Amino acid sequence: MEKVSIFGAGSWGTALGYVLAQNSQDILIWTHRPDQAEEINQHSNNKYLKNIRLPEKLVATADITKAVIHANVLVLAVPTKAIREVCASIRESLDKKVLFVHVSKGIEPDSLKRISEMIQEEIPEQWIEDIVVLSGPSHAEEVVLEQPTTVTAACQNTASAERVQDMFMNQYFRVYTNTDVIGVELGGALKNIIALAVGITTGLGYGDNAKAALMTRGLAEIARLGVKMGATPLTFSGLTGVGDLIVTCTSVHSRNWRAGNMLGKGKTIEEVLEEMGMVVEGIRTTKAAYQLAQKYNVPMPITDALYSVLFDGITTEQAVNALMARNKKNEMEDLINLL
Repeated sequence: MEKVSIFGAGSWGTALGYVLAQNSQDILIWTHRPDQAEEINQHSNNKYLKNIRLPEKLVATADITKAVIHANVLVLAVPTKAIREVCASIRESLDKKVLFVHVSKGIEPDSLKRISEMIQEEIPEQWIEDIVVLSGPSHAEEVVLEQPTTVTAACQNTASAERVQDMFMNQYFRVYTNTDVIGVELGGALKNIIALAVGITTGLGYGDNAKAALMTRGLAEIARLGVKMGATPLTFSGLTGVGDLIVTCTSVHSRNWRAGNMLGKGKTIEEVLEEMGMVVEGIRTTKAAYQLAQKYNVPMPITDALYSVLFDGITTEQAVNALMARNKKNEMEDLINLL
């Protein structure tokens, strides 16, 4: 049995707590809101997982020091923009080496750091046993209904990935391992951009042809950037590549798809975020991916078009027209260059 603390009590953090509690791990979940901790201790978290009864073994606290001291495995389930702040708070209470597991999907704009790199910058090396990425096609709403779900635990140290695999795996939550941390992190982050774009085309009234085109060409540009940054090409054909892309671009549970859909129907970013009431990682990641494409000189036309909509004020219709009017290309060139 592992002693685990989850930092972040949104839908995904709570769902992972649900899994760990059912797996008989010693689990504590931290939230910065005392009222939410009290609700979880009454076995519900209705803002994020409506009408779900949480296991009695899932205990919550609003005391971050208590959460740090409790565990030898710390799971970070906060939005990307909160990673550094939460790590700084964790750092103040660390007195032993711990295994970090992060489950967020994003890239920090400007610094262009992946989440594992942010953790390494904020937590002294003496307190880090290892860092594992847990990612894949997984909606919290389906996990807590115990519907079949598969994800990947990625770490350069296979033993650490297998430890996380053993912690989480059960009859409905299957975990694979992978050593390609860069590819797994980039696949999980960049697919949110494509999901926003697919949502926009749906909001504009376009059909399955447009959706298929964006998903296919979106995967190509994700892989192009990933390989340039050191990822293994095959990772993008796995769970954290095409798998996560499919589920995020096609599901009503997807925040990024829903946000894009509202943008396609004419709402402003401010209106979308207010109505969503939750973090939409793809908006922030679009800025970071746009910067990465420039840094590595990688063509990412879908990312460029979405950036223009989100940050330059062009209309969604103009962005679609610009994508369709691009110069002619040979499709196989992209695929061959990835090998």
